[in-house]
Amino acid sequence: MSRADAPNNDSASSAGRSVSLAPIVWNPPADAMTVTPMGRFLSRCVSQYGVTPEYPALYRWSLDKPAEFWLAVAGFTQLRFSSPPEIVFAPGSEMREARWFIGARLNYAENLLRGPVDDVAIIFRDEQNRRQQLTRGQLSRRVRQLAKALQRAGVEPGDRVAAVLPNCPAAVISMLATTAIGAVFSSCSPDFGADAIVDRFGQIGPRVLFVCDGYKYSGKRIDCASKFAEVAARLNDVQHVITVNFLDDAPAAVAGDSLFSDWLGGEELQEFPQFEFAHPLFIMYSSGTTGRPKCIVHGAGGTLLQHAKEHVLHTGLRSGERLFYFTTCGWMMWNWLVGALASGATVVLFDGAPLHPTPDSLWHVIAAEKVTVFGASPRFLQASERAGVPDSSADLSSLHTILSTGAPLPPERYDYLHRLFGDRVQLCSISGGTDLISCFVLGNPLLPVRRGEIQSPGLGMAVDVFAGNGEPLPTGQGELVCTQAFPSMPLGFWNDADGSRYVDAYFTRFPGVWTQGDLAARTHSGGFIISGRSDSVLNPGGVRIGSAEVCAPALSVAGVSDALAAGLRVADDEQIILFVVPDTGAVIDDDCCEKIRAAIRAAASPRHVPARIYAVPDLPRTISGKTSELAVRAAINGEAVANTGALANPEALQYFSDLSAS
Repeated sequence: MSRADAPNNDSASSAGRSVSLAPIVWNPPADAMTVTPMGRFLSRCVSQYGVTPEYPALYRWSLDKPAEFWLAVAGFTQLRFSSPPEIVFAPGSEMREARWFIGARLNYAENLLRGPVDDVAIIFRDEQNRRQQLTRGQLSRRVRQLAKALQRAGVEPGDRVAAVLPNCPAAVISMLATTAIGAVFSSCSPDFGADAIVDRFGQIGPRVLFVCDGYKYSGKRIDCASKFAEVAARLNDVQHVITVNFLDDAPAAVAGDSLFSDWLGGEELQEFPQFEFAHPLFIMYSSGTTGRPKCIVHGAGGTLLQHAKEHVLHTGLRSGERLFYFTTCGWMMWNWLVGALASGATVVLFDGAPLHPTPDSLWHVIAAEKVTVFGASPRFLQASERAGVPDSSADLSSLHTILSTGAPLPPERYDYLHRLFGDRVQLCSISGGTDLISCFVLGNPLLPVRRGEIQSPGLGMAVDVFAGNGEPLPTGQGELVCTQAFPSMPLGFWNDADGSRYVDAYFTRFPGVWTQGDLAARTHSGGFIISGRSDSVLNPGGVRIGSAEVCAPALSVAGVSDALAAGLRVADDEQIILFVVPDTGAVIDDDCCEKIRAAIRAAASPRHVPARIYAVPDLPRTISGKTSELAVRAAINGEAVANTGALANPEALQYFSDLSAS
């Protein structure tokens, strides 16, 4: 690995004055226009559509001519349609009424399974160092076998199939087999509690349920048989429970039903049935921290098209390269990861604890499997930096891109990765959500990466930042919005016949405009900074502050492992309260607290400095692993937390509830 020099500084002129820009920590290669898929796509659009040969013009064209743009994406990424669209884009009277690729027919699973049969499709690794590999031919055969078995079991297009599985080949096979026959797939991770699973699947009525006998995490064995037997008993519509034996014990079926291995034999699906572009594909779920999780229905064509754009153009993923995103089946990044099969990539799956048995375990998986694109959370990158990994023992020469999402990425992590890789590896902070099963803002191989910034909005995504009055904000913090329709907008919510819950979720803050619920700012260079959820924004003295602006500097202080900021109501104002989790063996004493305050003051402003700092043993997290600021804010203000079943560790709330009573 190379160790690079310090990042560059530069400035630009804006309205006659000098504007300081964030330092550049990565520059695209000089030949980016010819060697990257984004560059080649731009060249094709120049010749076919007369687009001016520069990226800003390509982005403007993608918004001005959405039909031309999205058809060009489908052609460039070689998506397979059995029937072409009669109409590519019909805008409708409202944004949510837009329709895409009307008349087109396709099969999602067929698009992911195409390619040379001997190419490697999946590599699986876990913390026990087990390894499994499937070629595209092997994967296709198993998918066809399971698809036929589902048909024999009476599963029809539109029926729901659910899975609670580790991130393993069986999960991918289950998803592809389900979608191959037009059924709708939905998944959770096996670390979800029984109530959380039933809160989700109980709303959608799955006919078939895939589960595992258990899994291992941080070297510990977690047996799931009794939990999943309870779940199966509570899901009245389930007719078959199929068990994947993931532990090393003798095969045993949960709830006395069938084994996954027994469903893979015999007859295969011969032809992939074709469905309309808007055929339902996945049901995803909101976090559920403010009530029962919303069941978000995504369509096959929109998901396929959006993921192809993001994988090929924005991530620079080429056929034969290897993508590894550390995720579980309970997070939309799993669906995003597996979708890369459509681009000809090999998908690397990993199940287990990312820092077990050593902090550099995942880095050595990257090295061993010659991963080209790796994705993880900011928290994992922070833990790696503090542990001093990776070191020279890991050969990471195959790596060209690192992705990060799940929380705002602090500027310090940009410095860390720049020191390791310089301009050889591009760091892409990306942000979107389960709501769109994709990204609003993400990486761009034709533009520089600036410290602390997300590079650009996605092509075809009319991303903006609005002030409270609905006016665009050229600078300063506001609501992240999207002002034009895009193909991966949800088809709707399950059991929301009149669409009222869908409208309330995205279109009431600014009528007719998608509001994502993130606090964001546009930078002078054209990038974006996400500062956290806008529904958990801090408001001391009437000044809106994103929680990430407080937490990121705190996390740079030695001894602080994690942090969460919440607003405590005091009379007619609000105080910022900062909760920090100490590193193992560290003590958050007065001296450490003063260092935290100084770091926040220097990085942000005196207004950002918390009124009080408390050390806590843990922070409440949603079952997808994100810290729950809303739960903490409710607890410290003496309010009931709406749905503790949405938390992976509801016991962590006790400290915050005790604080409100003191």
